[in-house]
Amino acid sequence: MNRIAPPPADLLAGASLFLDFDGTLVEMAPRPDAVVVDEPLRLLMRDLLRALDGRLAIITGRSIAQIGGLFGDLRTAVSGSHGLEFCWADGRRAAPDAPAWLPGAYVQARALAEANEGVVIEEKPFGVALHYRLRPEAEAACHALATAIAEQGGGVLQPGKMMVEVRPAGDDKGSAVRRFMADPAMAGTVPIFIGDDLTDEPAFVAARELGGHGILVGPDRDTAANFALGSVSETLAWLRAALGDHE
Repeated sequence: MNRIAPPPADLLAGASLFLDFDGTLVEMAPRPDAVVVDEPLRLLMRDLLRALDGRLAIITGRSIAQIGGLFGDLRTAVSGSHGLEFCWADGRRAAPDAPAWLPGAYVQARALAEANEGVVIEEKPFGVALHYRLRPEAEAACHALATAIAEQGGGVLQPGKMMVEVRPAGDDKGSAVRRFMADPAMAGTVPIFIGDDLTDEPAFVAARELGGHGILVGPDRDTAANFALGSVSETLAWLRAALGDHE
């Protein structure tokens, strides 16, 4: 596998910037609720919003409510739950109804966690995630239950780093990029998506098909991204440097 080149510093010129959260802006944590957004990251996001004239969005598997709780009064667009829910910077919101199978999925997931100390259940507005970072030997059990939940209710599996999630079919981070890019505030600009996980691959594809770029964070692997940064710290440093070049 050939090493992917880092992005040039001037890539943000004329761009709309889309950012994954966990593993991209912050380091992965043992538990999703252990993540903290520090003041330097808040300041960086505000600077990006200003430099890009508001053409900035977080696209994440977390819920919009979680991102709001972490960033406080940051007025940026967010797509949560892997492209299922949206909040635009002007306050507009959109979200589907929660799937009928979700309450039963919560019950089954809690039972698995009770039987496997260290498994963390993340109850999302439109899905449920089973994290086994603290209990790696429970990987098979988590994937088996997630598969059963998906088959029972018609959801889809969304594997990630030391976790597996069941969510409704139909949307993903790629469709989120396309929906944001269709908005007048971003239409006609160059989409840039930065992410680290398999869940980000559809967004890399969408950004490139719309004339933009995907930037993978972390070790090289087979990916639709055409640039790469080695870590969260490298990503934050590149964003700061790109801000200076943009100005």
